[in-house]
Amino acid sequence: MQRLLAILFVPLVLSGCSVAVQYGDIPHSQLAESPRCNPDKSDASAVAGKDYFAVTSRLPDCLGDNVSLTNHRTDRVRYARFAPPRMIKPAKGKEQTIVPLAFQPESDWWDGLRDAANLRKGRVLLYVHGYRETFPSTAKDTVQITSLSQFDGPIIQYSWPSQGNLLSYAVDETNMYWDERNFRNFLTKLARQQWVKEIVIVSHSLGARLVIPAVEYVDRTSTNADSSNISNIILASPDVDREDFERDIAEEVLAARRVNNDRRITVYASLNDKALAVSRALHGYPRLGSPYCFNPFEARELIAKGIPARCFATKTKYETQPSKTGFTVVDTTDVTSGGSGHSDYLRSIAVCRDFAATVNGARENADRIATQNAHVFRLQPSGKVTKEQVAAACKWAVE
Repeated sequence: MQRLLAILFVPLVLSGCSVAVQYGDIPHSQLAESPRCNPDKSDASAVAGKDYFAVTSRLPDCLGDNVSLTNHRTDRVRYARFAPPRMIKPAKGKEQTIVPLAFQPESDWWDGLRDAANLRKGRVLLYVHGYRETFPSTAKDTVQITSLSQFDGPIIQYSWPSQGNLLSYAVDETNMYWDERNFRNFLTKLARQQWVKEIVIVSHSLGARLVIPAVEYVDRTSTNADSSNISNIILASPDVDREDFERDIAEEVLAARRVNNDRRITVYASLNDKALAVSRALHGYPRLGSPYCFNPFEARELIAKGIPARCFATKTKYETQPSKTGFTVVDTTDVTSGGSGHSDYLRSIAVCRDFAATVNGARENADRIATQNAHVFRLQPSGKVTKEQVAAACKWAVE
């Protein structure tokens, strides 16, 4: 493990000085000045067939035939609709992924979301991506989450300016913090819509650092409502300081009254997550999505008891225990799949099944195995599976 960390650690350390964000050859204002980037009214033909909703702080590029989103910041949040990504082969060059995208005036976008939510009992799913992503890659994940979960309601992708580059972790972290205000303002407005009855939030990796403080903000500033429509929060491989989460989460996000009103958080964590192992090395302390035992004495004690050395965030202690369970950790260490083990919720057949059930409100799963911690469950392999079987269960194409 130390050798692996050294291999992965070096490029990430160097990323702070060897990789710079390039401005480009065209002034950013020219990229976004087209009316297609700033419509005064909706074009019904432009949004036709685009069933997915997007909110983005990425700089748009409306100069070409296809509207696209760059990896740069922009001066305003924009609202858009998009269709599933498709591959095109240009006359010259490599095959490219194109995401059919059309911007809308904010008011029209909200009206469209309202109409879609009202058809589905007011349920909305909000997906917040993590590190090393582009809009095409997160659009693909959004479509996969929809297909995998069969979620009965509109899907919103919040797209912040991740660079989509292995060596740009420091840039992504910087942009994520820069975008905190934009995201919390959007989540606040979403939570305060009377027609939004339930918000399911799915975040991956670094995206959890946008979601948790934003939910805290909404909870603190709620007036007429108790932000109880933010009910089901799923953190997949969260790149969050574990001790910070333990210390701060109970005050607002998992306050007893909210847990009793159906608020809950589910964390998917794996000790085989290489990306979070690197993040731990960079930040110095364990991440919420990795059950690494920072305390070696605790690890030895677990091993002495015949228990795997895996350490998790502790469950919140209340003066009066809520009647419901507010915090659950699903340990995916034994079923980790994929090169980095950082996207089990979309790559492992066992996790895909559990994730789909959790998105749709399930609090228990027959495949979960109890552990010594009442709030922690592990998943185990169900036998050898083929790539085709995983693809079918997780709804991704076999390459």
